[in-house]
This record gives sequence, structure tokens and C-alpha cells, in this order.
Amino acid sequence: MNDLFNKAESFIKQYYREKKLPDSARKKRLNEIKESIMSSGTYEQTYDEIEFGAKVAWRNSNRCIGRLFWNSLNVFDAREAASVEDVKQALFNHIDYATNDGKIRSTVTLFKPRRADGSDPLRIYNHQLIRYAGYKQEDGSIIGDPHSVELTEFCKNLGWEGKGTPYDVLPIVIQLDGESPVYFEVPSHLIKEVPIMHPESDAFNKLDLRWYAVPIISEMKLEIGGIEYVTAPFNGWYMETEIAARNFADEDRYNQLTQVAGAFGLSTVYQSSMWKDRAIIELCTAVMYSFKKAGVSIVDHHTASQQFARFEERENEEGREVTGDWTWLIPPVSPASTPIFHKQYNNTWKSPNFFYQPSVMDTAAKSGCPFFQSIKK
Repeated sequence: MNDLFNKAESFIKQYYREKKLPDSARKKRLNEIKESIMSSGTYEQTYDEIEFGAKVAWRNSNRCIGRLFWNSLNVFDAREAASVEDVKQALFNHIDYATNDGKIRSTVTLFKPRRADGSDPLRIYNHQLIRYAGYKQEDGSIIGDPHSVELTEFCKNLGWEGKGTPYDVLPIVIQLDGESPVYFEVPSHLIKEVPIMHPESDAFNKLDLRWYAVPIISEMKLEIGGIEYVTAPFNGWYMETEIAARNFADEDRYNQLTQVAGAFGLSTVYQSSMWKDRAIIELCTAVMYSFKKAGVSIVDHHTASQQFARFEERENEEGREVTGDWTWLIPPVSPASTPIFHKQYNNTWKSPNFFYQPSVMDTAAKSGCPFFQSIKK
């Protein structure tokens, strides 16, 4: 109880200080919170508090290079969602609002927080609300996204049937109040995808690559003043290297570098020919070109680094230390050409913040969930 109140007190002080609200109101609010914690073991935050807390959580996110725009975050309050239908509609609303026909809006949706007894009213199984399936074949090869193989098998055991293509969007799987997991598909009209085309290579275009427009992270928790919103999907927009240099290039993802090199006639015999580097640059070029042609928000890694530098300047002007995880802030392509590469950061994680938590898939495995056990056989 004391730990929760101490966290609440720290947050409320920050909230009233940055909002320049009267000290008398702060004291009154803290008394309300103390009484609530003493009687129920927890307290309920106002919308203004969660809106401020979610924005500051983005500002404090050590691994995010896009924090310049933290104060523009759109915060949806879905704490009243009590049924599967309520949750479904709230998630669909988030996808629709955030996508905005390509003019992406940074958004977070907060559902009911973890209870005082430690139980969770709602959890989402998906890593992202929109994510491609991965189908493991008998020969060990994978069609689609290898990252999604486990969840894809889980969905199939729940009754879902994909088409078996490299770009099948997985359904959303949720667990409400500890009951059996259920799934629902995202309506196709809500999913904006971008065909990845290169402006100078027909051979590249025959690879038929594509990617979805909005990365909506759905398995992290948002902690504000000691209250843990274990279901709080959020999104910004893509930096082109996330798609080109990781999703398409990583060997344990779509692993497309050899195919891209072939499309450009690059020899892959010797690593010293830098064919991987050249293939990644062509992928970055194609992703940027394609997203811009489709009218979908995206940022290149050089511009993002410059934006982060402006974020640092503004935070310094406000007297706030910028914390950061250098290994995540530097882009995976040409990091030494960015100002971030030459700096050091304190990697202390402040509160409020978005935190990693055990995935529901891991919890299901440890609990002996029959759905999970069946996919392991």
C-alpha cells in the first residue's frame, strides 16, 4: 500500500507541477488517493491524469527515437469496456483512427488496469494489432513471418484458418477476465497495406513485397503512478529501417536480402563485396518510395535522428534529462552518420513509461493451457 501511494504521490506532484495547477488542489487529490488505497487497495485515475501520464510515458521511452512528438499523442479511454464486443470495437476504433487513411495519428487506448489482487481484466495475445501470420511447413521452411509462427498455430487451434500466403493478417486474440481466449478478425477495410515497389527496378517489383501501414504495439504495459495498464495498445508511425533493415532483412524474419541482391544483379559470393549493405539500401529506398507514393506517414532514419536532436534541445530547455537506450536509438543503417551515434545516454527508466511484461503466450505455456499444449504436440 505504501509503495503504491509513494508512486501515486510522485506522479501527482509531477502532474500538478507541469500543469501549473494549484497546490491546494494537489493536496486534496492526494488525500482522495490515500483514502481510496486504504479502503480498496488501489485508486482510479482521472482522464486528465491518464492523458498526461500516457504522453509523459512516451516522452520517457528510452528506446524510442520519435519522442519529439510526445505531446501530440491521442489518448483513448476504454476502461469501461467490459465485454468482448466492447473490446473489439475499441480496438477497431483505434486502428481506424490511427490509420487515418495513411495520415497516421499517434494513439494509445487504455483498458482496465491490473486489479489490486494482481489479476488482469484483459490481455491481448498479439505482439501488434496488425501482424502477418507465419506458417511452418513440413520441411521446416516458413511461409510468412517467422516471428508469428507460435501465435499462428495458437490461432489455428482456436479455429482460425488463414489462406497460407506470406501476408495473411492474423486475427486479434484476447483473454477477458481469465476466461478462455477468443479471436476476431480485423475487417479488411481497416487494414491499410503498402505494396513495396522500387522506382528503378522491375525485377525488385516482381518480389511482390508488402507491409502494413501502422505498427500498433499491443503486448507492453503502461505504468502511470503505480497503476499498471497491462492492456494499452499504442502506435506511432514507421521509420523506414524498421521495415527494410529488420522485417525484410533479418534472417529470422522475411530474409529477403539474397532475393533483393539478385534483383539488382549483385554477386553474393563474397561478403566483402558489401552486397548485403547495398541490398539493404535498395530496400530502404523502396520502402520510402512506396509509403510516400501511397500517402502513408513514414520517416527516414536521418530525419528521425535530427528530430531526436530537437527533442533533446527542448527537454534541456525544460530542465529535464533525456534518458535513452543508445543501442536502440541508433538506426540499424548508417548509425555513425547520425548525431545519436556520438552521444551517451543514461538508460534509467523513468515513470510513467511503457514497460515490457511477460507475453500471454508465455503465461499460457507455464500454466499448462490446453490450447498451447496442443500446438506443441
